[in-house]
Amino acid sequence: MLNKTTVFDVGAQYSNEEIYTSLEVGNTGGVRVKLGASGKARRIVVFTSLSTPRQIAENPYADRLEGDTLIFTGTGKAGEQTVTGFNARICEQVESGVPIYAFTQIASRRNVKVGVKRWCFIGLLAYIRCYQEHQTGMHGEKRLVWVFEFNILSNAKSIAVREDAGISRELIASLPTEDDDDRIVDAESDIVVEHTEADMYTLEETRRKLLMYEPRQFEIFVSELLRCSGFEDIQVTRYSQDGGIDINARFGLRGWPLRHLLTQVQAKRWRHTVGRSEVAELRGSLQPFAAGCIVTTSHFSRAALLEATASGKNPVTTIDGIELAKIVASTKGLAV
Repeated sequence: MLNKTTVFDVGAQYSNEEIYTSLEVGNTGGVRVKLGASGKARRIVVFTSLSTPRQIAENPYADRLEGDTLIFTGTGKAGEQTVTGFNARICEQVESGVPIYAFTQIASRRNVKVGVKRWCFIGLLAYIRCYQEHQTGMHGEKRLVWVFEFNILSNAKSIAVREDAGISRELIASLPTEDDDDRIVDAESDIVVEHTEADMYTLEETRRKLLMYEPRQFEIFVSELLRCSGFEDIQVTRYSQDGGIDINARFGLRGWPLRHLLTQVQAKRWRHTVGRSEVAELRGSLQPFAAGCIVTTSHFSRAALLEATASGKNPVTTIDGIELAKIVASTKGLAV
């Protein structure tokens, strides 16, 4: 009989049997739950397969890590997903602080060199938000899926199973206070209501291609989009990954009343949501009297949109992935 693992160490590798036996969850599925006596989730385990750059190029919707943020597509590989069942259990963490373990697959079952210990523990997770996206299913069908975003709670390197509930609540309490509006992603853009479902999937196909770009490649693409839109004196800044200004541009003669106005753009080839803090940070980075804009392949939280248009502050233009796709579609001489 397999001895139960009493402590899970970040970075260590475990077998599927060790995980489901020790954490008392099911033995299959991408989201597994142990229920408590009250019927609420006592423990949740998420299994993912973080993609290589090559795999992301083939499937930009694949689960991925961006910094300390895990982007995870809910359970259900075919057909449209709902926030029911195990998907719904994830959201319970907001109220209960239930511990969510995350493991990533480092090798397939066919890799005999790795053996059965092919699941690497990446840590406990803190739920941030979930939202719907239009995607293409595994068999080419169009479908709506639910995407979950988590913070990886990297401060704890070893998790004692008997103490995981308290550890999870303590780690979550140590995080910066989350604005409730930062947990909400509004409609993919106001443009959504102007299009049929078929149009949405056409726009989503453009966004899908942009998600395949490397971050620097995306910055260069946005600079070219600005040029095609009539901007001049376009300068792509040195690549630094520091969240600063990526592109400087002036409107030019086509926008003659504003031709001397400096526009400073931040281009974010992200899968995870742009929040309020990113909008505030961009505003703080702008030169005096410059106009600010954030262009992303992802989405904006409600708090980010409110911050961008807050009274008494310089407005920041926000372009999400779907709106960007429409701008690209209407721009002559530019291909993705």
